[in-house]
Amino acid sequence: MNKVFLIGNLTRDPELTETSGGVSVCHFAIAVNRSYTSSDGERQTDFFNVTAWRGLAENVSRFTKKGSKVAVSGSIQIRNYEDNQGARRTAVDVIAQDVEFLTQKNAGSGDDFYDAPVADKPAPAKRKPALESFDDDGDIPF
Repeated sequence: MNKVFLIGNLTRDPELTETSGGVSVCHFAIAVNRSYTSSDGERQTDFFNVTAWRGLAENVSRFTKKGSKVAVSGSIQIRNYEDNQGARRTAVDVIAQDVEFLTQKNAGSGDDFYDAPVADKPAPAKRKPALESFDDDGDIPF
């Protein structure tokens, strides 16, 4: 089974492009902090390249930007290639199957997603209707 779950922040704005066949693809990278610190007190961070396709790609491009916190679930893909000097290289990518947007909406940021009104306080709870009393003669109805 090839499954990965990551929570981190975008390191740059997502890049939305289309394939020659018209399929949307979005490339972005996230920084994920490790859960421990090194001996000198520094927290280690890993950086992952992520690719999203089709509608998910369009949503990531529209609703995120550099610094946005996201949760990504998907699979690991390993690519081998030759660089300009002819050296053999390996790249590890995450192919996103789902991306959850974890950054809270901020009013006035100039973005459709972030301009949604933010409620100052939760809506008051609806009152439950009062129960009516009834005459129970003690007989079982069945």
